[in-house]
Amino acid sequence: MNSFINKRKILKKKFQNREKIFGSWTSLAHPSITEIFSRTGADFLGIDLEHSTINQEQSQRIIATAQAGGTVCLPRISSHNPEMVRRLMDSGADGMIVPMVQNADDVEKMIAWMKYPPLGKRGFGVSRAQGYGMDFAEYTKTWNDSSIMIGQIESIGAVERIDEILSYKELDGVMVGPYDISGSLGIPGQIEHKKVIEAGKRVIAACQRHGKSCGTQLVEPNPERIKKAVSLGFTFVILSSDVFLLWKWAEQMKTLISHK
Repeated sequence: MNSFINKRKILKKKFQNREKIFGSWTSLAHPSITEIFSRTGADFLGIDLEHSTINQEQSQRIIATAQAGGTVCLPRISSHNPEMVRRLMDSGADGMIVPMVQNADDVEKMIAWMKYPPLGKRGFGVSRAQGYGMDFAEYTKTWNDSSIMIGQIESIGAVERIDEILSYKELDGVMVGPYDISGSLGIPGQIEHKKVIEAGKRVIAACQRHGKSCGTQLVEPNPERIKKAVSLGFTFVILSSDVFLLWKWAEQMKTLISHK
C-alpha cells in the first residue's frame, strides 16, 4: 500500500505543479485492455462510466488491474451521485473525474463526498481501498492529501463561472469538453467553431491564473497534435481511448474491404 500511496501523491503533485501528464482511457470492461494500457507508461487510466455500460463490479476489476500494473486509476462518474462516488472510492479508485461541473456548489458536493472528515463527509468503511482492513489506518490518514479530483468544464455557463470553480484547492485540475460546450452554445459538434475555441482558451487562461492543471483528449494522437495541445496551454492530455482506437481501425478496415 505504501508504494501505491506514493504513486498517487506523485501524480497529484504533477497536477498541482502543472507538469506534463498523459492519460489512457477505457470504455470497455475487459481487464485485458487495462493490462495493455498499463504497459504504456501513461500517468493514469481513466474509466468512462458516463458513456459506457461499465458497472460497479467491473470498475473494481479495472481499478485493481490498473494498480497491479502500476497505473493510477481515475474513474469518471456517470452523474453527481454520492453512492457511486462512495462505492468507487471504496473499490480503490485513486480519485475521480467529475463530469458537468457547473459551479462552486458542484465542487463543494464532490469534496464532501470524496474526502474524509473533517474536510468532507465520506463514511469510514472497510473494503478493497482500505486493504480489507489491513491498511485502514494508513489509507484514512493519507487519503485527503493524496486523492485526486478533476472536474470537466462542459458548458458555456461553467466557462463563465470558471474562476469560482477553480478557487478550491481540493480541485487538482479540469478538462475541457468541447463537444458539450458546442451543444451549450447551440452549435453541437462544431468543435472548431470560433466560439468553442474561445471558450476553451478562457478555461486555459483561468487555469494558468489559478495554477491548475488543464486537460484535453485527443481522438487520434500523434506528436504534432500533442505539441499543438501543449502549445495551446493544456498540461495533460488523454491519448485516445479503446473505443476511439477500434473506431479508427474499423474505418480503415472498411476502406480496405470496400476496395477488395
